[in-house]
Amino acid sequence: MGSELTPRGPVIGLGVDLVDIDRIQGVIERQPRFVERTYTADEAAYCAARKVPWERYAARFAAKEAVMKAMGVGLGAVDLTEIEVVKADSGRPSVRLSGRAAELAAQLGIAGWLLSLSHAREVAQATAIALAADPAD
Repeated sequence: MGSELTPRGPVIGLGVDLVDIDRIQGVIERQPRFVERTYTADEAAYCAARKVPWERYAARFAAKEAVMKAMGVGLGAVDLTEIEVVKADSGRPSVRLSGRAAELAAQLGIAGWLLSLSHAREVAQATAIALAADPAD
């Protein structure tokens, strides 16, 4: 879902996650393959292009975990690269799913997402809300 319109519909799930920015930085510096196993090519390019990429990597990792929590699953249920944080032209973040993550969302009746990302000096936070289709549609 990459639309500029605000998704509407009943809430199916809510996920919130916090990630320590220094921890993500350390993992990436020690294990460079972590980036390709965790982020899509577009996500990695977006983060790497920033002056301080660790904040963006951490926020996106938090988003992936928040999305899984909203779907009621844990790590390993889907590949992390199947959950992608995308930005609209306005800068608004949203979620794009593929593979097993998209299949699971469809089975759960998830038709859209609301996503909020934040970061401060030490932590990044994400909130994901899974929405069902709007009954009015």
